[in-house]
Amino acid sequence: MIALLLFLALFALLLLGFPVAFTLAGVSIIFGLFTFGLELFNLLPMRIYGTMNNYVLIAVPLFVYMGVMLEKSGIAERLLNAMAMFFGGLRGGLALSVVIVGAMLAASTGVVGATVVTMGLLSLPVMLSRGYSPYLATGTIAAAGTLGQVVPPSVILVLLGSVMNISVGDLFVGAVVPSLLLVVGYIIYIIVFSLLKPGAAPAISASERAAFKGKGFYGRLFRAFVLPMILVVAVLGVIFAGIASPTEAAGVGAFMATLLTAYEGKLNLKVLREVMTETTHLTVMVFIILIGATAFGLVFRGVGGDQALVSLIESVKLSPYAFLAFVMIGMFIAGFFIDFIEIIFIFMPVITPIFARYQMDLLWIGILVCLNLQTSFLTPPFGFSLFYLKGVAPPQVTTQHLYRGIIPFIVIQLLVLLAVALHPQLAVWLPKALR
Repeated sequence: MIALLLFLALFALLLLGFPVAFTLAGVSIIFGLFTFGLELFNLLPMRIYGTMNNYVLIAVPLFVYMGVMLEKSGIAERLLNAMAMFFGGLRGGLALSVVIVGAMLAASTGVVGATVVTMGLLSLPVMLSRGYSPYLATGTIAAAGTLGQVVPPSVILVLLGSVMNISVGDLFVGAVVPSLLLVVGYIIYIIVFSLLKPGAAPAISASERAAFKGKGFYGRLFRAFVLPMILVVAVLGVIFAGIASPTEAAGVGAFMATLLTAYEGKLNLKVLREVMTETTHLTVMVFIILIGATAFGLVFRGVGGDQALVSLIESVKLSPYAFLAFVMIGMFIAGFFIDFIEIIFIFMPVITPIFARYQMDLLWIGILVCLNLQTSFLTPPFGFSLFYLKGVAPPQVTTQHLYRGIIPFIVIQLLVLLAVALHPQLAVWLPKALR
């Protein structure tokens, strides 16, 4: 009963708009005082200290720094321009270029906000001015920006690895095939849309593409494609080859992003200060929520909530796959209202032991959860990608355009989630093959 009241109080306060981190910690401490008394203040610091000593979590600020620094380098802008001209001869070519650039940026930054804002500022006005449907334009940019949550190196995968106590490197490798399925699904949708409605996704004129391929074309192509690929290979290559751990690779990525920004002539004290400030803000937000979640987990287990949940599931005789379906549906609905970080830190410590008890592959579960949480960035009313894009969109782009535009991409995400759920080998084959 106390565990149920703890959950109800937490979700009621979250829905009323109280800050997540302080709500998690505050509610947990109040319930903890009733449960443990003053002994809570001996138990809680030890749990928090254990969490802060987690070596894997060092990767979080390093990957965030890498993404923010790369945003300042100007590489994304050149990559978008080059890709747009490369695919410009096709109907829907601009939308295709946004998806592919989104995937490349996801593999080199992993920061959704930076990717959506950058592509929104650079691509959305161009697509609208060339006659693209606002539904296709906004949906493509918002969906491509969320690829950073699935394509490694993803912060979601780092947090899941820490909470579920599984290898972050295996999660990175396991996410490769589902990520490719998502990109292919987006591309197929854009091609079909362009064939059915050619006027809503026109091609770029031959003269404009010819002008772009003028003097210095290959030099521009090198700077647009090769530089981001160097960063991707430097980070993911050392992980997949077993040379470095994800945390060490995050350090390599942060250093390489700094070098690339310096190579572009964009590195100065002002940029460095902005990058460090933004990195600090994002990292502090994650870790304050983590501290609150640690307090919540301590109290929830202290009142026997985990055992009560296991007993409840056993009493209703849910099969492992019925329980998995229940969890996936619950997370999808929760993503409409709360952030992916809170979902990871609230739900995963509670349900991971149950999956382990069912003897289900936790690597496969982690990939499914990651794919599920990606939808939380697109589902209204609190889809963060929609907020980011609306903030930089021209005045003629309405909220209705955004909401209608993202529906096909949410369907694609759910179909990929279903495919990986029905065929676990899509997530676990590659990690096993590389061992």
